[in-house]
Amino acid sequence: MFGKAILFIFVASIPLLSSEYSAHMAQNHIGEKATVCGTVASTHYARSSKGEPTFLNLDEAYPNHVFTVIIWGENRERFSKPEVKYRGKNVCVTGKIKSYRDIAQIIIYSESQINIKERKYDVQKTKR
Repeated sequence: MFGKAILFIFVASIPLLSSEYSAHMAQNHIGEKATVCGTVASTHYARSSKGEPTFLNLDEAYPNHVFTVIIWGENRERFSKPEVKYRGKNVCVTGKIKSYRDIAQIIIYSESQINIKERKYDVQKTKR
């Protein structure tokens, strides 16, 4: 009995790892903290819009985008021209998946939330 209690405490103390999804799968995981991977198909720095957002659309270009990474203007300096730096790159972003106008998105605040992958990743694209 004592051994089972120790095992339970040990297992319960292991941090939960975030899940990894393709850009197409992210819509099925709204509300989760996860990693979403895809190729940056289009970018846009909306300098004259409220909040000066930068949009990175993964796997499908705007207006057919399926997932968007958002960097607000107040955080832009941490990324050094993200609309240029990440365009065409295979990336993975980590954060809470939200939905805006039925499109999945993650807002990122620092470069630690986005990683460029040297080669295409293999993330399942089928719906669960």
